[in-house]
Amino acid sequence: MARFVQFTHTGGPEVLEVVERKPAEPGAGEVRVRNRAVGLNFIDIYVRNGLYPAPGMPSGLGTEGAGVVDAVGEGVHSVRVGDRVAYAQGPLGAYAELHVLPAGKVVRLPDFVDFETAAAVMLKGLTVQYLLRQVYPLKGGETILFHAAAGGVGSIACQWARALGVKLIGTVSSAEKADLAMKNGAWATIDYTRENVPDRVRELTGGAMVPVVYDSVGRDTWLTSLDCLHKRGLMVSFGNASGPVENVNIGILNQKGALFVTRPSLNGYADTRERFEAMCSDLFAMLESGQIRVSIDQRYPLALAGDAHAALASRKTTGSTILIPESS
Repeated sequence: MARFVQFTHTGGPEVLEVVERKPAEPGAGEVRVRNRAVGLNFIDIYVRNGLYPAPGMPSGLGTEGAGVVDAVGEGVHSVRVGDRVAYAQGPLGAYAELHVLPAGKVVRLPDFVDFETAAAVMLKGLTVQYLLRQVYPLKGGETILFHAAAGGVGSIACQWARALGVKLIGTVSSAEKADLAMKNGAWATIDYTRENVPDRVRELTGGAMVPVVYDSVGRDTWLTSLDCLHKRGLMVSFGNASGPVENVNIGILNQKGALFVTRPSLNGYADTRERFEAMCSDLFAMLESGQIRVSIDQRYPLALAGDAHAALASRKTTGSTILIPESS
């Protein structure tokens, strides 16, 4: 028997429950991972509350974790039982002691990456990789705007931008979060609770504004983000922390300067094994060099996954949050 977090209907954090059941055996092309740490991400909240539909009920939750291969299915040769692995794009169900997923979704962990770091960095780190290196390939010298700069993704983005020689302006909600973003490599911060973001961007850039905005907040920052771009700038909307952007008049992009908008995802960029491995290699190299350090500021047992969701949704967290399977 093994412990799993599931929900039988969508709703608030209270719908999450821990159950015990016999773990599934891996089928052809699949592996089973005994999780040592599990990543917590905003997308998990979107699935739990129904913004992103789960395939069926009851449903597991979570797509990111790290641990040891416990069993392999027929035809799997890329990993063996006992291998240390991590994953970011598994099927729902990572909030568990044991998780079955396609072998093509796991990557062997280098010796210098521990399980907790891997669970905290895989989805967020690969997200930053495609944002900064693929969606808008930064070359160095640019000034950019990144919302939620003290969060899990933002903390990594600040460090990666600094390593690239990019001036990252990060939005935050408190002086403490501003300090954290600056320590991680932000060039400047804007406290959106007391400052006008476009006006401050205009000040910081000498009126030039920025070529790209990375926005994981969604509804609340949509127009703000557009107002921070210079002509023909790119708005990268990659999350919905405040709710989805809806009822958009596409003509506003022309009115505000012939702007571009994209809505990327990890699945859209790590869409082949070759691209996935290349992205992982890029991320692991940044970790090995020390240019990216992962701050795990919150740890919860599986049984308190609901509390972890509540803390993340209220923006009370900093850095990364992970779940620890009790039996590990």
